[in-house]
Amino acid sequence: MGINPVNRAAPGAAQRAIAVNQLCFNWASGVAVLRDCSLTIQPGEFCMLLGANGSGKSTLLRLLAGLLPLTSGEIDLSGQVGFVFQNPDHQLVMPTVGADVAFGLVEERLSPAQVQARVWEALNAVNLTHLIRRPIYALSGGQKQRVAIAGAIARQCDVLLLDEPTALLDPDSQLDLVAQVRRLVKDRGLTALWVTHRLLELDYCDRAFLLEKGQVVDQGDPQRLKQHLISLTA
Repeated sequence: MGINPVNRAAPGAAQRAIAVNQLCFNWASGVAVLRDCSLTIQPGEFCMLLGANGSGKSTLLRLLAGLLPLTSGEIDLSGQVGFVFQNPDHQLVMPTVGADVAFGLVEERLSPAQVQARVWEALNAVNLTHLIRRPIYALSGGQKQRVAIAGAIARQCDVLLLDEPTALLDPDSQLDLVAQVRRLVKDRGLTALWVTHRLLELDYCDRAFLLEKGQVVDQGDPQRLKQHLISLTA
């Protein structure tokens, strides 16, 4: 079985931010999850990925993040990629907010002043500078997700991949988080792909993709997809 690498173009390259072409993925058991899956996202877009449980949404995001090997097909990503898990406790590893955001910068060998500036800028982007010394365990679920997003911003990621980041939040916090991510995408020129099954969240994105049995079967205007899905359950 051949494994195709994820191609990461240099930031600013004149191309799509995310391009997936005829992507296939099978588990080692032979069970197929993605079948000839294709989609493209332009720089600066905030897009959402919909689909029933088992349709392949989370698997696609993990392939884009390089957390799983491709079976076949191609992935092209422009710039650095940040991944936000459904459960932030799976990626927050340091005892305090500031330390956790700084942890992702270790490999860059920055000076202490540079690290401090990056951390402050990232926390300011998600309105959490006042919690820089707060223990992680003392945060709400929404605050933890914002810390995870701040970690990606501190690493100067160009593409954000968010795997149902509102799944564990209360309804008010869900909409607060999606609105904040939209503002970040637009204010900072980022690109985001957000996995969801909540139709209300479609009100905040530019485009949406519908995944069924490992393939993109519809895409485009989020309100059209929203009404289509509502009609199917009426």
